[in-house]
Amino acid sequence: MKIAIVTGASSGMGRQFVLQIDKGNDLDEIWVVARRRERLLELTELCRAKIRPIALDLADTVASVNSLRETLAGEKPDVKILVNASGFGKYGTYKDLTDKEICEMIDVNDKAMVLVTYAALEYMQRGARIITLGSGSSFQPLPEFNMYASTKAFVLHFCRALNVELKGRGISVTCVCPGYVNTEFFRVAQDTANPETCKNFTPLYEPEDVVAKALKDSKKGKDLSVLGFTPNFNRICGKLLPAKWVMATWMKIK
Repeated sequence: MKIAIVTGASSGMGRQFVLQIDKGNDLDEIWVVARRRERLLELTELCRAKIRPIALDLADTVASVNSLRETLAGEKPDVKILVNASGFGKYGTYKDLTDKEICEMIDVNDKAMVLVTYAALEYMQRGARIITLGSGSSFQPLPEFNMYASTKAFVLHFCRALNVELKGRGISVTCVCPGYVNTEFFRVAQDTANPETCKNFTPLYEPEDVVAKALKDSKKGKDLSVLGFTPNFNRICGKLLPAKWVMATWMKIK
């Protein structure tokens, strides 16, 4: 049984990955993972492949990943594509975020992503692809968005190193690092003690365009996918300029 697994599939980028993967691949099933089962069920009417909704809260990392492992062990599918799209951010400084918000960002963005990837790898063959949602914020330290940006810096380094580790197996790993994308992300990010930390959300990209480029870059075996001039410019600046200059500019434009 040939399948794709998409986490964070109930909305935003994850949902868009499901729709585009379904159109561009001949799969028996797409396993869609998220907390909101009712949103996952909506995908059954929109896709050609059979949709298997798997309602899990990846903030409860160990229990959720163990449940996914059990399902994989029972079915022993051929995982052609894994998309790690689960994740969230919160605006605010060190004094604005609760312990719960901090821990859940690390658990979902980093811990769950790693464990889901390793669980799926047992069922991936040569030619399989892993696509993980990073962020344009992963290229530089960002005061007042520090916690989220730091979790995504981990994602970027993890994906690039794993891509090298898996060369011998013929499996590619692509980290998708978009700028601001028109999704529910902002509503969640601003639901915090300091919602006004960031206000300048330009340019704003559409999830359809980010996902289309990500899938194209993944097919080419690229370890990084970045759409648009501004995110690419920020990536280059983060690499070439002193961090204090980059952070000073961020504090003026955020």
